[in-house]
Amino acid sequence: MDLPGRSECCWIACAPETAYRCLQESGNTEVAIIGAGIVGLSVAYVLARAGIPVTVLEARKIGRQVTGRSTAKITSQHALIYGHLIRKFGIDLARLYADANQTAVARICQWIGDAHIACDLERKDAYAYTCKAMRRTSIEAEAAAARSLGLQAEVLRSAPLPFATAGALRFPDQAQFNPAQYLVGLAAAVKDSGGRIFEDTRVTSVKPRKRWRVTAGRHHIDTEHVVLATNLPIAGPIHFDELTQPRCHIVMAFRAAPGQSIDGMFIDIDRPTHSLRMGRDAEGPLLVILGPKFKTGQDGDVARRFRQLERWVRGNVPAGDVAWRWVNEDYDSPDRVPFVGESLPKAPGLYVATGFNGWGISNGTAAGMTIADQIRDRANPWSALYDPARSAPKHFNQGGESKSLTRSVDAIPVGQGGVIKRGKEKIAVFKSVDGKRHVVSASCTHMGCIVTWNNASLTWDCPCHGSMFSYDGQVIHGPATKPLAPRKLASD
Repeated sequence: MDLPGRSECCWIACAPETAYRCLQESGNTEVAIIGAGIVGLSVAYVLARAGIPVTVLEARKIGRQVTGRSTAKITSQHALIYGHLIRKFGIDLARLYADANQTAVARICQWIGDAHIACDLERKDAYAYTCKAMRRTSIEAEAAAARSLGLQAEVLRSAPLPFATAGALRFPDQAQFNPAQYLVGLAAAVKDSGGRIFEDTRVTSVKPRKRWRVTAGRHHIDTEHVVLATNLPIAGPIHFDELTQPRCHIVMAFRAAPGQSIDGMFIDIDRPTHSLRMGRDAEGPLLVILGPKFKTGQDGDVARRFRQLERWVRGNVPAGDVAWRWVNEDYDSPDRVPFVGESLPKAPGLYVATGFNGWGISNGTAAGMTIADQIRDRANPWSALYDPARSAPKHFNQGGESKSLTRSVDAIPVGQGGVIKRGKEKIAVFKSVDGKRHVVSASCTHMGCIVTWNNASLTWDCPCHGSMFSYDGQVIHGPATKPLAPRKLASD
């Protein structure tokens, strides 16, 4: 599609390359961690420093997945969350959420200092703002709720932004960073503390035996504890694919206009929602802006969202050319609290972390700390808050249909993809600009849902449970663990 900017994340472009080897032999460990995002590496760092043998298995490269593509706000300010939590759970559990996330803010900054991680860490205030005068009362109520839980929260008449706002909530002394650089540095600290890390090692099976057996390709790891830090768990007795809803958002990074930097991290409480912060790449400062969320695989024209976001930016914020653009994914939970911890009583020794509702930096770090405590049989006050076995609607995720069905291969434009029917089967076809046709099964290898073509990132996205595949069918991330099966057309 004719969209401005490079189709890549600015954080990843600035992160050092990693070169950990893939798993090449079977073996044993005390703790196997699947996924080297912020949850997995937080668990690994805590345990490795405590002298516990840990092995981290990453399907791709460290820092290149969901955490590394986030907007990377290190904050306990999660829009209008605390009033909701008090109403939903009561003040005691709401206070645990506040404590978990504010503690995580401090812990991330501490770890960066302890491990000397170069990741553009900056202390910044976090703001939730509104452009509608009628919603100022929501800002005031959220400030009161946050203060009742021990957080610092101040109501301002307006946000320090270059367009008019009707009120803002400020949390002081939060932070921001480059998340891809942070993960690369945290992984190095895990290795330096005795942990083992393997990249390009996609786990395809997690099975209980006398110990847990984690299989990746031809090799396996036997272990006492397994941490599923894979955005959505790829195994286990609890069906988190039904309990969570996959959602995406688009992000654009603009060259900062001279003298027009914003100071702070911002999210509006209106619809459509926008999130703003500053960042940088090798060429200088960037204005990073996130658009409203949408259900994964349930939009047939994601490119349109980039055009809409650019129009909003041009009408509201001084900005230069578009430098970068990307799509990222997360999972929402019904009650806006993640599912974290041991999957007792059905699967002792198996730990999960999912449903971060777009706030995975602080929650993900708190999740890692919680799981590390559980593995060491240490009491953790946040376990009751994050309990993965708590009551939840069984069909929160209603799934969806492919938005890419088309009449024939001829109807698919060059440079784009579509899904055609062939007998009882559906086939996914991508036509590259060189005229080559890439043909795979359209059935997601997780549970068989028919994928949708993402015309912005050139991926096949599952509208049911959020798996993403490259244009030629390779798994980008799960819950799918196997690629889309290759197919042929009659004319090939």
